Amino acid sequence: MLAETFILRLTRFARQERGTQLVELALVLPVMLMLFASIAEFGNFFYTYTTLDKATRSGARYLVSKPYNAMQQANAASLVVYGDANAGCSGTPILNGLTCSNVSVTGIGGSAGFPDRVSVQIVNFQYQPLFDLGRLTHNAISLNVNVSPSTTMHYLLF
Repeated sequence: MLAETFILRLTRFARQERGTQLVELALVLPVMLMLFASIAEFGNFFYTYTTLDKATRSGARYLVSKPYNAMQQANAASLVVYGDANAGCSGTPILNGLTCSNVSVTGIGGSAGFPDRVSVQIVNFQYQPLFDLGRLTHNAISLNVNVSPSTTMHYLLF
C-alpha cells in the first residue's frame, strides 16, 4: 500500500507542468541576452566606424579644394574631429575619445608644394565597447580594437 501511494504521488508529480516555463526561461534567457548584446555591440561598432569614415571623407574633401599648407591641415583635422574647420582643436568631438592627435593628414606624390593626392586617416583610436562581451564570458578576447578608416582623394590644382 505504501508503495502504491508513492508510485501514485510520483506519477502525479511527473504529470504536473507547474514551473516548466520558469526552467525554460532560465535556460533561454542567458542565450537571448548574449544575442541582443552582440547585436547592440555590432551596431555600435558599425556606427563608430561609419562616423569616422564620413569624417575622414569630409576632411579629405576640404583639403583637396584648399591650398596645401600646415594651417589647412590643422583645419582639416579640426573638421574631422569637431565637424567644424574653424574649431581649432577645441570643442565637443563627434565621438568620445577622438582628438586632433588621432588624425593623420598626408600629401602623397606631386611636386612644387602641391601633392598629387591627399590622405586623411584616423590613427590610434580605440573603440569603446558598450558591453565587453569578452570579459563577460571570461574569455581573453577584448573588443577594445583600433578603428582606423582612411580616405585618399586626388588633389585639385587650381
